[in-house]
Amino acid sequence: MLTLLNLLSAVALLVWGTHIVRTGIMRVYGADLRRILSRSVEKKPMAFLAGIGVTALVQSSNATTLLVTSFVAQNLVSLTPALIVVLGADVGTAIMARILTFDLSWLSPLFIFFGVVFFLSRKQTRAGQMGRAAIGLGLILLALQLIVAAAKPITQAAGLQVLFSTLTGDVMLDALIGAVFAIISYSSLAAVLITATLTAADVISFKVALCLVIGANLGSGLLAMINASGSNAAGKRVALGSLLFKLIGSLAILPLVNYVADLLDKMPVDDEELVIFFHVFYNLIRCLIMVPFAEPMARLCRRMITDDPETDLHLRPKHLDRSALDTPALALANAARETLRIGDVVEQMMESFNKVVHGELREERAVRRLDDDVDVLYTAIKLYLARMPKEDLAEEDSRRWAEVIEMALNLEQAGDIIERMCADVAVKSLNARRAFSPEGLEELNTLQEQVLNNLRLSLSVFLSKDIPSARRLRRSKHRFRILIRRFSHAHVERLHQKNVQSIETSSLHLGLLGDMKRLNSLFCAVAYTVLDQPDDERDED
Repeated sequence: MLTLLNLLSAVALLVWGTHIVRTGIMRVYGADLRRILSRSVEKKPMAFLAGIGVTALVQSSNATTLLVTSFVAQNLVSLTPALIVVLGADVGTAIMARILTFDLSWLSPLFIFFGVVFFLSRKQTRAGQMGRAAIGLGLILLALQLIVAAAKPITQAAGLQVLFSTLTGDVMLDALIGAVFAIISYSSLAAVLITATLTAADVISFKVALCLVIGANLGSGLLAMINASGSNAAGKRVALGSLLFKLIGSLAILPLVNYVADLLDKMPVDDEELVIFFHVFYNLIRCLIMVPFAEPMARLCRRMITDDPETDLHLRPKHLDRSALDTPALALANAARETLRIGDVVEQMMESFNKVVHGELREERAVRRLDDDVDVLYTAIKLYLARMPKEDLAEEDSRRWAEVIEMALNLEQAGDIIERMCADVAVKSLNARRAFSPEGLEELNTLQEQVLNNLRLSLSVFLSKDIPSARRLRRSKHRFRILIRRFSHAHVERLHQKNVQSIETSSLHLGLLGDMKRLNSLFCAVAYTVLDQPDDERDED
């Protein structure tokens, strides 16, 4: 039992090591990798090579598939080149399996030692994240040593030998077990490396190892489908195409496993090496053959997965790509873009409010619907930012994180205020048949126009962090306060003159002035955030 537990813990360490490498690389080079992928899809050879290179860096074809799926889901990349990139990713993970089976055990302590030193001492820098990746590489190499050590006693355990001997019967069953193994370990790379190690320890036969490798490839396709379950129809098509490519390859090679095993067994190479070489050449040949069929596969996937019906009239998050969370700069940029969408909705609410003030009662329902959209986007942004490991963020990223959440919160509060303003006008003015005085209506129009201008300027300042624009926004806030004071005095003067319309709408009018003042303060708050940043950043701007 202890031996089996040691083996399982070594497997878990291998999976964890690949996760740490992927996280470290994505945080340092994530933006560059995405840019390489997005620019390499125009030509098939470049797309194929880009898939190989990115996967070799992040140690996982699943990670590359997630990146490409997010591109397709956001309509940044078409389906055909995305499928070619995924085929390249399958070759990349096979090449990494070959590299990791070399005798690199002496590098493990070096990677772990220097990785820990850099990560703990410079955690929030690029060097610190590279230290994280080095720790992951060291853990992968250490895990491979532990798997070999844990597998040796298994060969001497009669009960476990009987258990593994059941894998020597059915080719399809062995492949299915390999697929399940890849899904459980969340990595076909881990499954193949462990299979090669068990083969070297004579725990499983060479034929079974080939079936497990084929199944592991199929399992990675199933894993991609599981990961894409929350994506839209376009994103699901990428995972489906990858799965179908792997299924076709598996069905083509499995009937020939006995012949391939006998042929390779005659070669003067260790079984462990043969398993890895088979994995590399199987994926290379399969993927090269499949590349010309990427377009027909794309058409098939479009037929099998139709576009999502537009049954929900509410807005949904568009830019919150979950696969970007390992790259803080990209994740923050995505959150900022989604925050700008909230600003656009709030702008529509202000325009609808102006129509309500002028007697269009039906616009009040539109404002309520738009406020629901604001709440949906704000909640999505809040949960998205909460998933980011804030303690690992660099100082600049940490400040941007705070800026985004503060801006989103201010816009959400502004949406609530505008909704309440529309409800007050509808109940206290339109339904009660009480109209604003011409002077009061003109004042509200002036304030509404100024608030809209300040909202647009605040969104520009939030995006660009431009110092002159921030100062202009701050001056606009002070001018607006002076304007509010002047209009309040003018309203009191109309009351003194016993203007009937002003008397009937006095409480509503003064309440709207106060609400306008609060809205303007919320919109202008970003100016102080930008102007209060450190002097060195202001100099750079």
